[in-house]
Amino acid sequence: MSGNIFSRYFKLFLKGAGMGAANVVPGVSGGTIALMTGIYEELIDSLNTLMSVYAWKMLFKGRFREFWKYIHGNFILVLMVGVLASIVSLAKLTTFLLSGHPVQIWAFFFGLILASAVIMFAGVKNWRVKDIVYAVAGAVLGIVVCTLSPTSTPDDMWFIFICGAIAMCTMILPGISGSFILLVLGKYDYIMNAIGNVDIPVLSVFVIGAVIGILAFSKFLHWLLKRYERPTMLVLVGFVAGSLIKVWPWYDKSALMAADGSLSNLHIPGAIIWCAAGIVFVSALELLGKRGSRTGNEYGNI
Repeated sequence: MSGNIFSRYFKLFLKGAGMGAANVVPGVSGGTIALMTGIYEELIDSLNTLMSVYAWKMLFKGRFREFWKYIHGNFILVLMVGVLASIVSLAKLTTFLLSGHPVQIWAFFFGLILASAVIMFAGVKNWRVKDIVYAVAGAVLGIVVCTLSPTSTPDDMWFIFICGAIAMCTMILPGISGSFILLVLGKYDYIMNAIGNVDIPVLSVFVIGAVIGILAFSKFLHWLLKRYERPTMLVLVGFVAGSLIKVWPWYDKSALMAADGSLSNLHIPGAIIWCAAGIVFVSALELLGKRGSRTGNEYGNI
């Protein structure tokens, strides 16, 4: 492998790692990272080809080389290795921080999601009445889902399968992260622990759900964004804004209770600092994205 090809693959691996890290942290979307690093269109196209009957005919006829090239196999493989390596390495750290410093970490997540919502709203040009309706509908949906979703959801394998399918679908949506959906479904800590402890049965079911979900959804997303991009993104932005209630640092009062039943230290100064850090982090990513969007897609020929 020439140095130039190795360099391109290594850059792609790092972009996959960035997507993986984004989907461990609620509020930063893997789809957004793909968009700002210039690989989003090829990612959607590659996933879309996996749902092509023509592609699977090639595979079943033994035309493996043609099949691999048609689905952008090298691109998908290197990108997914980066995603998985990042998720596995960060899951244990996230679990540790949530158990030892919950208020500060939730404040950081709150800052991430707040900044993401503000940036997405700021990116909408030429607002019309129907645009406001879409955004408000999304916000109401987000509030309803978060306030009605139980803090404890079943650990049954069928529910883990559903979580995998839904979370992975959102991984490829700019603006909304898979880990954020796991938060809404009440399974963020559970899945992070499963990854950190290498719980094979749980992870196997989750991954199967994820694969089926992303393959099925990529076709629908490809169609949806081609025809209804603006309404879709407005509803998603509203949903993210309305769902901020779920990551309010003091939302779970039971976690803040001292042994005598009183509220323990609320860590307000630390929460403010970490919230600001989250806002700065997303703002920096946005600036990098604007710079990176001018470079185009350099992976089209991989």
